[in-house]
Amino acid sequence: MTVGRAALCDAGNESRAAAKHRGTPKASRLREVILLSVATCVLVAIANRGMAADDSRGAQLAAICASCHRLDGRDKGIPSIVGLNQKQLADVMAAFKSSVRSSQIMHAIALSLSDEEVATLTEYLAALPTGTKPP
Repeated sequence: MTVGRAALCDAGNESRAAAKHRGTPKASRLREVILLSVATCVLVAIANRGMAADDSRGAQLAAICASCHRLDGRDKGIPSIVGLNQKQLADVMAAFKSSVRSSQIMHAIALSLSDEEVATLTEYLAALPTGTKPP
C-alpha cells in the first residue's frame, strides 16, 4: 500500500508539473503579445510625430507661398497652388529654378528651396483642400 501511495504522489506531482508547464507557454505568449503591442504603439507614436513634423514643415514652407498665392483655392491674379497634383507643382518649381519659366520672384524662391523642401512643400500643398485658411 505504501508503494501505491508513493506512486500516486509521484503521479500527482507529475500532473501538477505538467499543468504548470502547460500554463507557462500561455503566459509567455501573453507576455510576447503585450510586448509586441507596446512596441507597435511606440513605433506608431514615433511615426506620427515624424509625420506631424513633416506637416509642420510643409505648413511653414506654404506660409512663404501664402504671401503671394492664396491658399483658399481662389485665383486673384496670382494662380492658386492649392490642391494641384504634387508632380505638377514640383515640375513647375523645377522650371522656375532652371529659368525655363520666367519670374524673378519665383526663380529666387525656387533657388532658395532644396529638393527635399520642394517635395515637402508640394506634398503639403497637393493635400490641401480648396477653401483652406493660410497656415
